[in-house]
Amino acid sequence: MPVTQPIPKNILGKTDFSVSRLGFGGAPVGFLETPQTQITRVLDLLIERGVNFIDTAAAYKGSEEAIGHALDGRRDDVVLLTKCGMGAEANHFPDQDVAPYSPELVTASIDRSLKLLQTDHLDVILLHSCDLETLKQGDAMAALIAARDAGKTRFIGYSGDNDAAAWACEQPDIAVLETSVNLADQHNIDAVLPVAQKHDVGVIAKRPLANACWKDLDAQRGMYQNYAKTYTQRFAAMGVSPGDLGYSGHVEVEWPEIALKFTLAQAGVHTAICGTTSTNHADINLQAASKNPLRDQVVARLRDAFKQAEAAAVAQGGEPWLGQT
Repeated sequence: MPVTQPIPKNILGKTDFSVSRLGFGGAPVGFLETPQTQITRVLDLLIERGVNFIDTAAAYKGSEEAIGHALDGRRDDVVLLTKCGMGAEANHFPDQDVAPYSPELVTASIDRSLKLLQTDHLDVILLHSCDLETLKQGDAMAALIAARDAGKTRFIGYSGDNDAAAWACEQPDIAVLETSVNLADQHNIDAVLPVAQKHDVGVIAKRPLANACWKDLDAQRGMYQNYAKTYTQRFAAMGVSPGDLGYSGHVEVEWPEIALKFTLAQAGVHTAICGTTSTNHADINLQAASKNPLRDQVVARLRDAFKQAEAAAVAQGGEPWLGQT
């Protein structure tokens, strides 16, 4: 593998964690039922090359347990985050009547995550994608605060988008936000990131590769054929090629680098989590994250293409392109 420069690090907002600009997202290894040996190889490569931030969630079936095994003996080498509260999590408990985002579900989910991840504490726990009304009710957040005060986690926060994400950033107990920021999902750049910066909230950009929206949907694996549909449609409407941005035009090689560097170029983003089941793709991401930043004119071109395509869609009766939760 080519030699790369060290992955830069940032302090994650008001936390004291120094995190790599490239992080690992644990959704694909769960959703794609990746073999344990492959997960361990990917994480070993990333950690050896300087990545120290790992994101997972209780709702990513199998992900927490697999990451816990892969980190055996290396827990202290990483900043470890999980998420809790989603309704799908109720399927993991004998009592199917446990309500989504209830204090009972949040608490039980956190305790289970500690066991699966083989640790006595998490570094960050986020409330996973609830709406603004649920956030404002406060019960779920109170359960997170109680978990923090009990020593189960160092910091708490919220994973989501749009108005709920902006509101969460204004709450004093919220130290970390995970939100969608990528070339096909730009609403939060203007609506949320400035609020996070104002309140010194650590920002994790999710889906920085925009679910490889430059691929045909038929080429996507498993559940990602449907999951990537909105981004694929937006990207097609943007009508931009690597050649338009001064690259040679090798789509499969250049778009991953352009996409990741676009996300990392946004003010207020501290780390971008890339989920992968492949050591080859992990190496490509490492190389991209260690290269020079994306040129300002390329960032501006991608931002303008998004705004124009969104405006055209709205003019034809479509909805504004909000962040995809």
